[in-house]
Amino acid sequence: MEIAITIVTILHVLLSIGLIAAVILQSGRSAGLSGAITGGAETLFGKKKGMDELLGKITIVVAVFYAGSALFLVISR
Repeated sequence: MEIAITIVTILHVLLSIGLIAAVILQSGRSAGLSGAITGGAETLFGKKKGMDELLGKITIVVAVFYAGSALFLVISR
């Protein structure tokens, strides 16, 4: 069991680095009230295309695996 915990711990660290990278690589939203209005409209009408869409999906997948590995580590201790 100790080997599995070590492997999941290493995977957890790698997932955390991947999650940080995926979030940082996404383009930022505009600041201020006009950015909030415009950003909401772009999301509503599906203007988010290309790399941002891919990075958004990658972020969700990595976050789910990160949460799963964290849950495993908490339960196994």
